[in-house]
Amino acid sequence: CRSNMASEESPPGEEQVKRSNRRQQKTTGEVEDRTWAGHGALQAGRPQDALRCFKQALQAAAQLQDSRVVRACSFNLGAAYVEAGQPRRGLDLLRRNRPGPKAERLPDLQFNTALAHNALGKYQEAAAHFLRAAQLYRSQGDGGSEGDACMELGRCCSRTQDWPQAVQSFLRAAESYKMASMLDSAAAALKEAGSHMVQSDLSNHDDISSVLTECLSLSSSVSDPSILGELYLSVGVAYCRIRCFQEAVSCLQRAVEPAAHAKVLHNLGAALNGAGDFSSALELHRLAARLYGSQGCRGDQARCFSNLAIASSHLGDDQEAAESFILALQGFRDTGDRLAEVQVCERLAECYLRQKKLQKAIELYKQALSALSHCKEDEGVQDRLVERLTAALQLSLTEHHPSSFRCLM
Repeated sequence: CRSNMASEESPPGEEQVKRSNRRQQKTTGEVEDRTWAGHGALQAGRPQDALRCFKQALQAAAQLQDSRVVRACSFNLGAAYVEAGQPRRGLDLLRRNRPGPKAERLPDLQFNTALAHNALGKYQEAAAHFLRAAQLYRSQGDGGSEGDACMELGRCCSRTQDWPQAVQSFLRAAESYKMASMLDSAAAALKEAGSHMVQSDLSNHDDISSVLTECLSLSSSVSDPSILGELYLSVGVAYCRIRCFQEAVSCLQRAVEPAAHAKVLHNLGAALNGAGDFSSALELHRLAARLYGSQGCRGDQARCFSNLAIASSHLGDDQEAAESFILALQGFRDTGDRLAEVQVCERLAECYLRQKKLQKAIELYKQALSALSHCKEDEGVQDRLVERLTAALQLSLTEHHPSSFRCLM
């Protein structure tokens, strides 16, 4: 949130009429001291401390009988309430202390009002205020604050699934941050833009690739290892989704160093599968599965087992492939992921066919059809499963009942 330091535009005391009364001077100093302390608490992420300081500032300001100072202190308190998770109370304070028509020209007021609406789930109202705040910050030449407003606008549009507006907001945020020489923030904005371009399925391959490339070009400005790891992870996943597997592998390998966790290893393994480097992927799949298992993430662990099975199958190790598919199948059943269950049943059946285990393959095709009945899936999948089940049944009959025809000699 944004807090003011005394009036809507200036620190306490700077534009106030000088008081000759010593008591009033002391009160003015108290307002200033409490306001600075509240601002510092907000910056440090201590909203409860900020609330206490701004309440004290407001109580002191009431003794000065200066409406501008009282209004500014009320504004700060409202902003702190929003930050402290009490958006309704904060919004009420912000509304009651609007300085008339001038309120429409105060970017901080627009920004905090947007935060309150956003916290209350009123995303359309929040988006309108974030947009207004961004425009006002731009008119003041405050690129950093404009970028912050655009980032919040992008997240707001993402919640309402307005993907084109979300992408445009993140791209505008990146430009604003670059103008303010905040290159690490610009990289984060481009990361969000790229992810949303992929998710929206409305952008072409070249546009997405261009944004991801620009994001990576700014990665050297990111000094926090964990943030850098998340950036490489996000860009790597986006490259995977547009099937640029070599670029994905490069990003995800760099993500492992600053933030070696299950999600990075999972996606790196998947990217190596996509690139056809199954040997390198094997250990990553195993490690990611173990890490997810220790965290109790059954669904993600099952995906890693499935990826491990696919890699093992391509390397000709049908035994490990079958064992891994069985583990994946159990995980998907535990989490109720029916569509994934169908896919694993089908692949495990194919694995059993290669091992000449016809009855197990037949049973898996039947299980796949049963699971498919709970899915909203097109008929093509059902037709394919029925066709393969029929072929397996015919093959089984042929083996059990060989032809009795004998050639005459």
